[in-house]
Amino acid sequence: MKRTIRRCFATLSTTILAVSATAQDLGPGARPVGENWSRSPVMAVNGMAATAQPLASSIAVDVLKQGGSAVDAAIAANAALGLMEPTGNGIGGDLFAIVWDPKSNRLYGYNGSGRSPKGRSLTQLKSAIAAMKEKGVLAADYVGIPSHGSLSVTVPGAVDGWFALHKRWGRLPMGEVLEQPIRYASEGFPLSPVIAAGFAANQRRFESVAPMIEEQANATATYFPGGVAPKAGDVFKNPDLGSTLSAIAKEGREAFYSGSVAQKMAAYFDEIGADLTLADLQAHKGEWVEPRGVEYHGYTLFELPPNGQGFAALMMLNILKNIDLRNFDRGSPEIFHYMVEAKRLAFEAMAGTFADPEFATIPIDELLSDQFAKRQFSRIKTDSVMSPAQLAVELEGEGDTTYLTVVDGEGMMVSLIQSNYRGMGSGLVPTGLGFMLQDRGELFSLEDGHPNVYAPGKRPFHTIIPAFLFKDGKPFMSYGLMGGGMQPQGHVQVLVNIADFGMNLQEAGDAARFLHDGGSSPDEGIATDYGTLFVEPGVPESTVNALRALGHVVKVDDTAGKFGGYQAISRDLKTGVLTGATEMRKDGTVVGY
Repeated sequence: MKRTIRRCFATLSTTILAVSATAQDLGPGARPVGENWSRSPVMAVNGMAATAQPLASSIAVDVLKQGGSAVDAAIAANAALGLMEPTGNGIGGDLFAIVWDPKSNRLYGYNGSGRSPKGRSLTQLKSAIAAMKEKGVLAADYVGIPSHGSLSVTVPGAVDGWFALHKRWGRLPMGEVLEQPIRYASEGFPLSPVIAAGFAANQRRFESVAPMIEEQANATATYFPGGVAPKAGDVFKNPDLGSTLSAIAKEGREAFYSGSVAQKMAAYFDEIGADLTLADLQAHKGEWVEPRGVEYHGYTLFELPPNGQGFAALMMLNILKNIDLRNFDRGSPEIFHYMVEAKRLAFEAMAGTFADPEFATIPIDELLSDQFAKRQFSRIKTDSVMSPAQLAVELEGEGDTTYLTVVDGEGMMVSLIQSNYRGMGSGLVPTGLGFMLQDRGELFSLEDGHPNVYAPGKRPFHTIIPAFLFKDGKPFMSYGLMGGGMQPQGHVQVLVNIADFGMNLQEAGDAARFLHDGGSSPDEGIATDYGTLFVEPGVPESTVNALRALGHVVKVDDTAGKFGGYQAISRDLKTGVLTGATEMRKDGTVVGY
């Protein structure tokens, strides 16, 4: 009898294996409520943090529990992410923030972007690039500023941003704020999977662009000990960064811009022949700026003004207000067509105007006017895509930024974004400091007369943009979506999901996205074709085919990285209940209490 049962089981197993050889991959499970492809948002009352790394979210909430403000917690999380997610940010980069202050009942904006070397002219920069081409370091047809090495480095503005925010809203001493990031830097932490994959990708990138980078020994020792990228689950330490954060905690802002850390950076600049100097660091100062908003179906999206690209999202919304997307199914080709064409028009307008406002006159009021939006909308065709304008070089890699948001029990809401720009940055790590310098200067144009053309002491066009959402005229949600040119597109897609289709915060981020890569941008560009419309596999096949029939060059992409990284927290003004969402395409989580 037992032998018969074993024969039957063997026969059944053979049959199952034969069927499974042609079966599809296992799909998502079911849910009792909401969309099957989305998990529940997180809810709490006393405080909440949403970041791209679980430990950073926990650190932020610990700071809140110690009596810190949302700003204190955001600084702690950002410092932790510079250690735990150096593939997306660090104190060698820049910072932007939007803060809702319930006491003053006001929305504040901060532009913490750094400037180019004051001692290097456009002529000198072009000569340096030409010399690199003559030596074979750059290909003869290379367009723009080198993506890595010292020519792309601008003054890091993040630390200045921390202290500007902390001076206005900090409650705890900076030593307490930075205590846990310093400890983790010394003791180590296990790398999470997406970030670990980013380590490996950046190592490959640095190897491929090695001739551009003056020295890589410091970066290798800091991030790839023994020449090997650490893997998920490996305990990663960065004691040099811990020492740098300790100096900042003890000496304050001056440590980074004139004191001990600045002196080490200046010595490194001199050693590798870089154009930045101690005087450039000492001259740095961020700027408080006024967020601007555009109303859309009962919500108002606020963004920061140029030199960032936030107003591109506002231009997209103004264009989309001329067609009611609620008349279509969310996955329909009509919605994708109108949104993509609105993006192309907004980026075209941005390309010729956005730059450092201290060096250029930007017609902001005209660009954000309803009349301009109507003229733009009239250019959209229903039976085909618009004729191509100009396709620019890629703005940024796959989500090479970190976005975080923190809300405290009193209702202060912080929307903060921070980045080294492309990948981990320039490839340059100042000796003994444990962080990489940004390569943000790559985004200057070299075109004479362009608003964003390189100049000494100038801020480049910037991709990183925090967002903030009002509902019915009141503060509702702090959110952002990291990742180069994806950011304005992502801000709009999330808002459409919430405002027009009633998705909750988590569903709005988990839903399949598009990324249109191509069209005009304020850095170098060349005349070419439409570009590429990347869509995630969740977009219906019928929609993909319909978009292709209209002339969109569509590629279905399941790699996730292109489509950014989203975090959001909303606050119910009546109950004080916080609702948080985090990016399924990243490692992060929401923590509340």
